[in-house]
Amino acid sequence: MTTPHAADAMAAPAVARNRDPILAVLRRVLPARGTVLEIASGSGEHAVHFAVGLPGLTWQPTDRDADALRSIAAHRASAQLPNLLPPLEFDVASPDWPLPRADAVVSINMIHIAPWTAAQGLMAGAGRLLAPGGVLFLYGPFRENGRHTAPSNEAFDASLKQRDPQWGVRDLGEVAELAGRHGFDLVERVAMPANNLSVVFRRR
Repeated sequence: MTTPHAADAMAAPAVARNRDPILAVLRRVLPARGTVLEIASGSGEHAVHFAVGLPGLTWQPTDRDADALRSIAAHRASAQLPNLLPPLEFDVASPDWPLPRADAVVSINMIHIAPWTAAQGLMAGAGRLLAPGGVLFLYGPFRENGRHTAPSNEAFDASLKQRDPQWGVRDLGEVAELAGRHGFDLVERVAMPANNLSVVFRRR
């Protein structure tokens, strides 16, 4: 990767709103020490915020998008944090994951802005990567019992499907069933601002 430039650093407005509520959950559910693999790190702002807030954890950001990778690298260069690693190019649907093991996997606002194959790849890969007791953390909007939890989520779902018919807000029951097939139990569901959920799975 070329030398990071500050101009490459993207800003996602939602990050400023959700990063502290997410961090509060992560502080409770992640181990005090170890390596966290973040899937689809986007702008990289979450990675910086969580690396600051969780100094005992080594944070490994990833993304498949070249612009996102440049943004993550730029934010990392600015932050100069010893526990934030350089971003890795990675498609979660690939069977070849970038780490042989990790202590937790975090994925924020990914599975609804991707085909279902991305969720399948996430669960399969996390099941291989994590030891028993390892945490898989998801954040985003979900349907529950087949229904949207708010009109805004229903409208968001429609807009996603208009952009790509393979995208859409996932049903938590279907996600939990998929996770269960790869050795995970759903251990916590936390209501978050803006009708989102934090969902915590633990490896059996």
